Amino acid sequence: MNGVFRKVLPVFFVAVTSGFAHAQDLQSLEDEAVAWLQELIRIDTINPPGNEYRAVEFYARIFEAAGIEFETAESAPGRGNIWARLEGGDEPGLILLQHTDVVPAEEEFWTIPPLSGDIRDGYILGRGARDMKGLGITQLATFLSLHRSGRPLNRDVIFLATADEEAGGYFGVGWLIENRPEIFDGVGFLLNEGGGGSRNGEDIVFSTEVTQKVPVWLRLNAVDTPGHGSSPRPNSAVTRIVRALNTILDNPFPPRVIAPVATYFASLSVAMDEEWGPAYADIARAIQNPAFVQRLHEARAGHHSLIRDTCSLTRMSGSSKINVIPPEAWAELDCRILPDKPAEQFIAEMQELVAPTGVDVEVIMAFTPAISETNTRLFQAIERVTGELYPGSRVLPSVSTGFTDSHFTRDLGIVSYGFNPLITESGEHTGVHGNDEQVREAAFRRAIGDYYAVVRNVVYD
Repeated sequence: MNGVFRKVLPVFFVAVTSGFAHAQDLQSLEDEAVAWLQELIRIDTINPPGNEYRAVEFYARIFEAAGIEFETAESAPGRGNIWARLEGGDEPGLILLQHTDVVPAEEEFWTIPPLSGDIRDGYILGRGARDMKGLGITQLATFLSLHRSGRPLNRDVIFLATADEEAGGYFGVGWLIENRPEIFDGVGFLLNEGGGGSRNGEDIVFSTEVTQKVPVWLRLNAVDTPGHGSSPRPNSAVTRIVRALNTILDNPFPPRVIAPVATYFASLSVAMDEEWGPAYADIARAIQNPAFVQRLHEARAGHHSLIRDTCSLTRMSGSSKINVIPPEAWAELDCRILPDKPAEQFIAEMQELVAPTGVDVEVIMAFTPAISETNTRLFQAIERVTGELYPGSRVLPSVSTGFTDSHFTRDLGIVSYGFNPLITESGEHTGVHGNDEQVREAAFRRAIGDYYAVVRNVVYD
C-alpha cells in the first residue's frame, strides 16, 4: 500500500480563481458556514462524556437535505461517528477528517457561555470554534461544494466526522479502523487539524503538520508499608514517588533535532531578527549550547518542546487523610517523544531511570511514530494555492507537540497533513483548550474559499 500511495504523482493544477462561477455563490456558502458553525458550537459534545451522536444528527440533517448518502456508527452508547463519500476516479482517495468532541470548559472563567456560538466584536465564540468545529465546518462547505458542482472527480472524497479525539480517539478513528476498515480502503491522502496560517506584519506562514510528537502516558506506582503520620518511616509509597519524580527532573532528556524540525526551524529563521535567526537557521548546532537551550525553554516553550522528549507531571495522589501514611501512591506523566524512535525504547529507558526508587512504570497509552512525506500532489497544491492567494507567503512542514487522529491514519500508510488556511494574526487570542475560545469571523469566511481551492486542485484534473 505504501509504495502505491507514496510515489510522486504528476501534478495538473486547476486555476485558483475558477472555484465559483459567481462571487455571490461564495458569499452564500460563507453565510451558510457561519450559521452552521454557530449551531454546531451550541451542540454539547464536551468529552467526557462526548455525546457525539448529537453532532452526527446535525450532519445527517444537512446531508439528507443535500441528497448525499451517508453512514453512521456508534462505537459505544452516544459515541457517534458519521461518514459520506463522493465517488470519483481511480486516483487514491482523499479523506477530510474532523473530530466533533471538544474539551471541557470552566464557565466561571469565561466572559460568555462556553457553548454560546454568538458573534461578538467580529468573533464567533464558544468551545470548539477553533478546536475543531470551525475547521470541521470548513470541510463540510468544501464537501458540499464538490457535490453541488456535479463535476467528475478524479478520486473519491470522504467526509469523516468522528468521536473521542480529545481523549485518544479510541471511540472514533481507532474504533473505525478496527470495525469499519472499508472507509479507509483505497485512500491515499487525508486532511486533518494540526496546522494553520499565521500573520506577523507582512509575513504569512502556513504551517502544515506532517508529523507529531508521540504521546506516551505513564503512571508511576509505589507500594510500601502504611502507618501513622506521626511516625514516618525511612521509605513510604509517597517518598518513593517523590524520589522517582525528582530523578526524572534531575535528568532532563538530551536535546536532539530530527529532519522535519530542522526544516521547520530553518524556514522560520528567514523572518527572524539577529537574536534568533542564526540559531534557528542551524538549530542542530545551536542546541549544543546549553545556554541557548535554556533561553529557548524560557522564551519559546513550544519550540523548545520540538528539540527534545518531554514529560509533564499532571496528576498525583497519596493518602486520603493527612495523618495517614498510605500503602499506595501514584503519579501520572504526560510524556511526548520525538518520532524518531519507538515508544518501547523510551519506556524501557524510563523504567531503568526510576528503578532504584522502587517505583513501577505502568503504560497508560503509547502511540507509534510516523512522518508523512511532502513530495505529493496534495502538499504541492497547498503550496501553489496559498502562494497564489497570498503572494510572498510560505508553507512550512511542521511538527506538532500535541497529537491528533492523524497518527492512526499514518499507521495505515495514508499521507496525512494537518492543514487549515485560516490566518491568525500575531498576538490574536484563540482560547484553544482555554477560556473564551473564538475565531475571527472574517478569517473564517476567507478560509472557506481557500480550503476549497486547495482541495479542488487535487480532486479535479
